Amino acid sequence: MRKLSGFVLVGVAGLLAGGSALAAPAAGARDARLWAEAQAAREGQVALLREVVNIDSGTGDVAGGAKVQDVVAARLQALGMAVTRVKAEAPDLPDNLVATIEGNGKARILLIGHVDTVFGPGTVARRPFRIEGDRATGPGVSDEKGGVVEGVVALEMLHKLGFKDFKRITFLIETSEERGSPGTQALIGRLLTDADVEFNLEPGDSPDMLTVWRKGSATYHIDVKGRAAHAGVAPQDGRNAATELIHQIQADDVFPHSGAGLTANLTVMSAGTRANIIPEDAAAQINVRVRDRADFDRVQRTYEANARTVQVPDTTVTVSRERAFPPLPDNPATAALADRAARIYAGLGMTLGRGGNGGASESALAADAGVPALDGLGPVGGGFHSDGEYLDMRTLTPRLYLLARLIMEVGANPPPRLR
Repeated sequence: MRKLSGFVLVGVAGLLAGGSALAAPAAGARDARLWAEAQAAREGQVALLREVVNIDSGTGDVAGGAKVQDVVAARLQALGMAVTRVKAEAPDLPDNLVATIEGNGKARILLIGHVDTVFGPGTVARRPFRIEGDRATGPGVSDEKGGVVEGVVALEMLHKLGFKDFKRITFLIETSEERGSPGTQALIGRLLTDADVEFNLEPGDSPDMLTVWRKGSATYHIDVKGRAAHAGVAPQDGRNAATELIHQIQADDVFPHSGAGLTANLTVMSAGTRANIIPEDAAAQINVRVRDRADFDRVQRTYEANARTVQVPDTTVTVSRERAFPPLPDNPATAALADRAARIYAGLGMTLGRGGNGGASESALAADAGVPALDGLGPVGGGFHSDGEYLDMRTLTPRLYLLARLIMEVGANPPPRLR
């Protein structure tokens, strides 16, 4: 998250002493004052990003996640936001953070970001935050610490400018998105019941895109139970669960591995305990992504049918599904928000594209609840979930301006619900 070093936050009362709160400018025109503030925020923004990227916070790292939340909470509390830690809904996860501030406008705006990454302890020591040319690198720099930092700094800018033309802004910073938000989904559902719009701080795709659709995700668990035996003395008495798992995986491999539609990819396998024991247990996980949620059931039917036919006698196969997010479909409410964002970008002389990808997010839950959602509002990045992850520094300031301006425009005029 980016630090606003040297950026003095002025109390709203002081800003309003000589007049009314700052109002959003005419649609499409560049707000010179907001743009100047976004440019001025850059150095502090980068410093804050460096600070939080250099804290390991892989999903399930309770201590690391708490450290990042501490940094963020202090910044948001300094704005007069009410900050609450909410216990995760699943074990071994850090608390979630919910920050709220009341305004005098109409829209109830929900910002969502996550501070968990896919990287384990010790990653920062091996490859800490660094900038080379136009790229910043480090674990979670783009997915999604860059977006969370952008959210914090955007709120700091609006606070400095005295902007209050919204009913409420709620900023949810969650800690288990990379596993499908098992520690947060009920909380997200509650927050959506009191929201008019959701802005998601996932990274934008290259070259400079918003995310207007996403695939849904689920993980299918294939568990095989066999019979253990001594691998040298009496292997014939065993029933090899690993061998049967291989058969099941081969039978299940009937769906595309890549593409714009349904994909299914083997991601985790385990079997056996010792080199001299026939494996009694074996397990695999297959990650499935879909544009059409009906495909989840189609995949499950296929895997369950295969499970009824085993090639290793006396083994049993169980199939279960771990849900994450539904798909975010193309929809008119998201399209309208994307049009508004494109007009804002055009005021900077820049072009904002739109598209979708196989990465699931909380915006799908928003759309399911009938709340208009716009995703991919963080800085542009790439190489996600790999050591090659990067953030495009050229998009840092334009994306900060875009988010702040969207909040200003939507604050007085909430969009209609999806249903």
